[in-house]
Amino acid sequence: MDGVRTVKIDVKFAGVLVVGAVATSAVVVLATEGGGGKTKDTAGTDPFPGTGLTAVPRSGSGAGAGAGAGAGAGSGSGIGQPAPAMPLPSSYRRIACPKATVTVHGPVQLQEKLNTAAPGEVIRLAPGRYPGRFSSQKSGAQGKPIFVCGTPQAVLDGGGVAKGYGFHLQNASNWRLIGFTVTRSQKGVMLDGTSGTVVQGLNVHDVGDEAVHLRNFSTGNAVQYNMIMRTGRANPRFGEGVYLGSSHNNWSQLTRGRPDASDANLVAANRITATAEAVDIKEGTSGGRLVANVFDGSQLSGGGINDSWVDAKGNGYLIEGNRGTRTVKDGFQTHEEYKGWGTGNVFRRNVIDLGGAKGVGIFLGSDGNKVACDNRVTGGELTNKGKCS
Repeated sequence: MDGVRTVKIDVKFAGVLVVGAVATSAVVVLATEGGGGKTKDTAGTDPFPGTGLTAVPRSGSGAGAGAGAGAGAGSGSGIGQPAPAMPLPSSYRRIACPKATVTVHGPVQLQEKLNTAAPGEVIRLAPGRYPGRFSSQKSGAQGKPIFVCGTPQAVLDGGGVAKGYGFHLQNASNWRLIGFTVTRSQKGVMLDGTSGTVVQGLNVHDVGDEAVHLRNFSTGNAVQYNMIMRTGRANPRFGEGVYLGSSHNNWSQLTRGRPDASDANLVAANRITATAEAVDIKEGTSGGRLVANVFDGSQLSGGGINDSWVDAKGNGYLIEGNRGTRTVKDGFQTHEEYKGWGTGNVFRRNVIDLGGAKGVGIFLGSDGNKVACDNRVTGGELTNKGKCS
């Protein structure tokens, strides 16, 4: 989704970033009120190898290309503060949680631990309801991430779909969020200026807008093996499953006018039923990978806007091995929403069932993208261009 929609939502919440550390204390007050992956992948292997983290290369030559994740670092309110650039995760193997260093039993305990979390700490959520909205600005370290682990019975409950983030990492790095449930907030999981983080095996449902959002120069993160459903409860038009970057209409408010280079993020093996795109790839982002996801478009809101599972407006994405059923119009789309963006994307080995929709498997609304002939489509033509390569 683009344009007016994104301005309304992102601008509305830009103020949340400005308050910075005040947010954590506010969360505690609120809290007191109350697969489709590869079977050969083995558990316990972190997708970030222990050495060799380097800056993310930028793809494409469009406006803003090369505006790196290091731009603008230094003073400021937290808006537009780039995280250290990290490369695309090397795999999407499941991660096993280590032995807990602490177990929390309620919302106040959880937020207190998030406020003081240190590299290598493993926070276990005991089963139960955690009323409130939770956040942290702490960072783990390479080889010593901060874990927050739970089961689906550990439920972070934001109390309503009208406002707030269920779990918010801001200007942080090296986290592992694994296994728990996030529900009843306007946005589910928000990563702002966050790098080297894995969001794995969460159940994110009944949220007002999008389920998982990576923005403000969030690089080298993995969103994998999550179950996402019942998004867009406040407004179906805004209910993306996974949202990468931000609209160019919001760069002035969120990134001081620079393209939101939330690059090299991996979206893998998720099951997504959403009212807007299952994955919305924004202009200004580059070099990510979408692989082995399962998309169900039966809840797409349509209206000439939300009419495909994936809308690729960034550059240099590899979109492969995904499966989708039922859609409003097309399976996948590309667009040049901002000059120089929406190019260099590669589609291969996707399995597309249009389910009676009148579009095509992959609609190419921008130039310079490649559709391999090993993509398979049922119920229509593979592309609107009439050829593959």
